[in-house]
Amino acid sequence: MHFDFLIEDVSGERTLEILIPKILNDSHTYTIHSYKGIGHLPKNLKSSTLDPSTRVLLNHLPKLINGFGKRHQGYGETYPAVLIIIVDLDSKEKTTFLDELNQVLENCSSHPKVNFCLAIEEGEAWFLGDSSAIKKAYPSVKRQFLTNYVPDSICGTWELLSNAIYKGGVDALKRKGHHAVGKEKSNWAINITPHMDVENNLSPSFCYFRDTIKNYL
Repeated sequence: MHFDFLIEDVSGERTLEILIPKILNDSHTYTIHSYKGIGHLPKNLKSSTLDPSTRVLLNHLPKLINGFGKRHQGYGETYPAVLIIIVDLDSKEKTTFLDELNQVLENCSSHPKVNFCLAIEEGEAWFLGDSSAIKKAYPSVKRQFLTNYVPDSICGTWELLSNAIYKGGVDALKRKGHHAVGKEKSNWAINITPHMDVENNLSPSFCYFRDTIKNYL
């Protein structure tokens, strides 16, 4: 089986680079494709007028699905391929957002095998689902933030993780600007993910992602 993973940013890519080998065995292949933000679904759910060089995920989703559909036809039945699209839910309503994503898929002329996996509320929820991994990566973590966290709750997930592990908390990090926030999120991925136990995670959205992959094995 070949897996193509679409992820909205570089920190997500860093996470997948470490996570995927923990789930897949060597008999399967995969490629991770990262973008420069989540963007927005096109209004007609069919096309986008944005320059492709912008590389935002949702704006180009119809074209991406069609493109991977054609590419996956070359794999054939003996070694099939699947497209797994991972995006943050953020403040969206889950059922409505999934309906919109599936409508994009239905409107595509090419129909690869596709699964949508939502990180609820954000990708950092997957880290917070494994508090042991955070403690190993950051021994000085403020543990009260981990203790009070409800898995996959809508609470400002990356901000909560910042308060738990970043010196000065989220306010200090935000003062350094957008690029510093992005770099720190990548650092979290690099430092926390190696310690994660994929079989023991309290984040329901992570477990759905993991089980989606395993169902193809």
